[in-house]
Parts: sequence; structure tokens; C-alpha cells
Amino acid sequence: MKKILLICFAWTLPLLAEPVDPSSADPKPAPGSPGATRAAVMQVFGDPDFRKRAIENFNLHSDLEPKLPATEKEAFTKIADLAATDVVKAYFELKSIVTADSSAVFDFTLGSIAYQLNRPNEAAKYLESATRKFPNYLRAYKNLGLIQLQQGRTDEAIKSLTRSIELGGGDGNTFGLLGTAYVSKENFVSAEGAFRNALLLQPATPEWKLGLARCIFRQNKFAEAVSLMNDLIERQPDKPEFWLLLASAHLGLKEPVAAATCYEMIDRLGKSTPDTLTSLADIYLQESNYPLAVETYVKALDLKPGQKIDRPLRAAEVLNGRGAPTEAGILLEKLKAYAGNSVEADKKKKMLKLEAKIASAQGKSAESAAVLEQILKEDPLDGDALLLLGQHYAKSNQPEKAIFLFERAEGMEKFEADAKVRHAQVLVTSGKYEEAVPLLKRAQEINARESIARYLEQIERLLKTRSKT
Repeated sequence: MKKILLICFAWTLPLLAEPVDPSSADPKPAPGSPGATRAAVMQVFGDPDFRKRAIENFNLHSDLEPKLPATEKEAFTKIADLAATDVVKAYFELKSIVTADSSAVFDFTLGSIAYQLNRPNEAAKYLESATRKFPNYLRAYKNLGLIQLQQGRTDEAIKSLTRSIELGGGDGNTFGLLGTAYVSKENFVSAEGAFRNALLLQPATPEWKLGLARCIFRQNKFAEAVSLMNDLIERQPDKPEFWLLLASAHLGLKEPVAAATCYEMIDRLGKSTPDTLTSLADIYLQESNYPLAVETYVKALDLKPGQKIDRPLRAAEVLNGRGAPTEAGILLEKLKAYAGNSVEADKKKKMLKLEAKIASAQGKSAESAAVLEQILKEDPLDGDALLLLGQHYAKSNQPEKAIFLFERAEGMEKFEADAKVRHAQVLVTSGKYEEAVPLLKRAQEINARESIARYLEQIERLLKTRSKT
């Protein structure tokens, strides 16, 4: 520490000793020129507060290890010899002689032995005692911070590790552990700074680079995260966690195809999880690769029993809505078999509705109607089923049944607007234009839509034309 300070002091001597002649100096040196750099340095050293702190640093107490009194050297030597052959016996022997007045060296040694014996609570206790007895005990703070971090005492670990760094113990491991502590507190800005310092001192340590990548990812710096993860993967391509973070970074950059490649690599490594496979399937669905999307959703379900089916069920709905009822039907059948009788009531109803929609899209109107009738038998107030079954009867040229169902749906606030529009369409098909107009107007009052406004306008124009003739 003293040597480092002396080197720093020697480096600054020429800057402080050489006078600057204001008359000869360029008042506005060009940015980046030697004169500009020198002016910036002199401005810093001209600050009284900075000079005061610099002097205090030069006078820091450089002895970071407590002195062992002559009266305790013999006892300590005996303990050290004993620890070499019987660490447990040395632990109990040392524990019996440690007092409030004994050297901090004894507390530190006892804490270190306790940690070796897998007694972290006692280790922390004695290391804390060592720092109280000797406030500049660098090694005690460093070891204490490590133990506190393992114990989940994150705030205390940050204090201990920071104190260790203040005392000159800022090695790569200490900065890396400090970064880890800040991550657990979700202080990603401070964690980023700590990990960058750790990498400066230990550039080949992948844990610190991964920690840095996670920090910058959480700050939405996705491009830098991609660069860091590519470097890590180049060195260790068999790490699935590296590919996972790279996939997340690509998604952050709106690069789903690149993210899919990462998920595929995880699968090739044999490390896929239901979540990674479902995420991959979501990308296939987004990219309109429907057969591969269904295959991957099914593979994710086969990987682990008892999963929630929300995402694949939503995917089946999207597939049917995008004009792929065959793929939607395949996925729905898999979901029905997977969930079995344990499926929740709301999910069961949603699956039945989807089954009806798929059957309708495939031209199987009778099967669709049968499913909807089953839903309404169990829940007569299901607005979605009323609308769907009403549309079935409207297409089947059974207007009375259709209107009856639509009128039931009109009594529910959530479905009133859509039900009145469907009702009006049946009336228009039957030539009852005057009856359709008030229904459409009411629907517009509830939920104004441009398409319905145009439809209403066309009907009113037709009625005016008829009145003139």
C-alpha cells in the first residue's frame, strides 16, 4: 500500500512542482492537446478539498495487520502447530483462550478455522470481533464479507467488502463479490461498476463477465450484453445459461430469429426447459412457422407434467385466428390429453369454445353447435357461447333461433354491443332494415366503430332511396 502511494506521489511531483506561467499559457488550449490535458490536471490539483484528501491518503495507516503481543506469541505458535495436525482440537483450544482483551489475530484465526469446520455463524462472529478490536483489519473484512454474502446478509456484506476495498484490498475476487451483492439488491448500476473493476483485475474470469452481462441486460443495454455473451460463448459454448442470456438480449433488440437460434442451441445441448421450448415455440408462431410451432409446444409439454397450459392454449387460439385450424386442433387435442380431468373450470370452458371455433373454421358446423350447446347447458349466461351459437344458427338460415340467442346476450353489459350488431345483421338479411337501425345506433353508443358506422350509413341510405320510390 505504502509503495503504491509513493509511486502515485512520485508521478504527481512534476505536475505539482513545475510552475505555470499564465502569461505564456494558451488561455483556451485545443481540446485533446497536451496543454488541455495539463490544464485539466492542474484544475483538479488546484482544488483545496482534493489536496486535503490526497494528503490524508498519503498519511493512511499502512499497517493492516494487528501486532501480536510478545505475551501471546507462544500461545499462537502452539495453536498454529496444533492446527497443522488436528484442526478440530486447535479450534477448541483457541476458543478457550480468546477473550475480550486478546489480540485480534486470535479472533481472526478462530473465525477462519470455524469457517473451515463449516460453522459460518461462529466464523462471522469472531471475524466481526476481530474488526472491532482492529478496525483496519483488511483480511478480516474480506473474509467476513464473503461469509455474510453466503449467509444472505447482503447489506452487511456490502459494508465489509467496501471497507476491504477502502483499505487497499480491492482485488478481482473482492470486486466480483461486491458486484454479486449489489445484484442481489437489484442495484445494477453499482453492480456494473464492481464487475468492471473485477474484470480489469481478472479479465479471464467468466463469472465476472457473466455478472456484468446480467447487469447491463437489466439496464436494457442489450447490444453490449450481446457482445459480452458472444465472447463468453466463444470460450465456453457448452454453457446453456450463456445461450439463455444471449437469447434474452436478442429479444430485447427485437431480433427473434437470432433468439430462436440460441434456444435451439440450448436444445441441442440437451438442456431445454419447458420455458425455453415454449419461448422458442412462441417465436416460431410469431414467424408463421405453424407446424414447427405446434411441434415445439408439444415437446415442451412432454418435458414435464403439471405445467400451466395458458401459453400453449393462447397459441392454439392464435393459430385458429390466423387461419390455421388444423394446427390449432392438433395442439388443442394435445392440451386436452395433457390436462386431463384436472383442468380448471375456466380453462375447460375456454378449450370447449376453441374446439367449437375450430370445428366451425373447418366447416364442421354441426360439431361446433353441439359443443356450444354443451357449454350453454353448463352455463346459460356464457356470452361468448351465446354469440357463437347465434352466428351458427344465422349461417344455417334459422333466424328465429339466432335472434333468440342474440337477445339473451344483449342483456349482458359486456356483450350488448356485439350482440346488437349480430342481431341487426340477421334482420338486414331478412329485409327488416328499419328494425336493424336502432340496434346499430345503440351499439355505436356503447362502442363506436368505424366499420359499424359505415354499415349503418349504407342501411340508412337504402331506406331513404326506398322512401323516395
